[in-house]
Amino acid sequence: VSPSQAMASAGGTEAERPHPKPFLIGVSGGTASGKSTVCEKIMELLGQNEVERRQRKVLILSQDSFYKVLTAEQQAKALKGQYNFDHPDAFDNDLMHTTLKNIVEGKTVEVPTYDFVTHSRLAETTVVYPADVVLFEGILVFYNQDIRDMFHLRLFVDTDSDVRLSRRVLRDMKRGRDLEQILTQYTTFVKPAFEEFCLPTKKYADVIIPRGVDNMVAINLIVQHIQDILNGDICKWQRGAVNGHGRPGKRPFPEQSDSSLLAPGKRSHLEASSRPH
Repeated sequence: VSPSQAMASAGGTEAERPHPKPFLIGVSGGTASGKSTVCEKIMELLGQNEVERRQRKVLILSQDSFYKVLTAEQQAKALKGQYNFDHPDAFDNDLMHTTLKNIVEGKTVEVPTYDFVTHSRLAETTVVYPADVVLFEGILVFYNQDIRDMFHLRLFVDTDSDVRLSRRVLRDMKRGRDLEQILTQYTTFVKPAFEEFCLPTKKYADVIIPRGVDNMVAINLIVQHIQDILNGDICKWQRGAVNGHGRPGKRPFPEQSDSSLLAPGKRSHLEASSRPH
């Protein structure tokens, strides 16, 4: 059974129901801002996180999968916390662009698997099957224009820098890393790179989400929009449908969150991602 057939409903064939091109959502924000947690919450509220991988209508991919293969010298620096993983040059942008292009065309792709303990790309890959909605998250997903222009919707998770730092420190210490090394890496690479490369891309966002996953008003509005897409109301996709330039006015979602919007039995928080960003 092909991926397209697996995704088709029981009442139709692949020929009758060709798989639509996915709705691609970019999710950016600083390190430990809550990007992956926002994506996981969206998956949870859509009931997609318990669905078998080949049958999922919504899936999450991370820019972190596309780190470049390091030279021996770069790897030695990385193990000492002296390599800048927050610089645009740390990513394999050509592979990222090709992979996203194939995803947007509804193809099955293989995504690299990166080991963040050894700082190396593993031999095995992850097979990603066609889906209706693809969430692509990372600190610099809006930095490269060719990649940025591929997104139908752009979200920026805007979280206080002190909150992000404290999350990163706790996360890295749980991995057995030395506190001094964590703070040195943050002040030397992470913070300057955020201010130079990530923060300026906030202007490209269609929607800014203050406080990340704590902002359930924002999450629920996005989930409703995705449900409209999954229900077939896909005419909203096209950039240009909102105005002549295809760029709706940017504005943050409301600050107040309303826990009553959560579906029954759903948790309001998820564990922080184990990935570096």
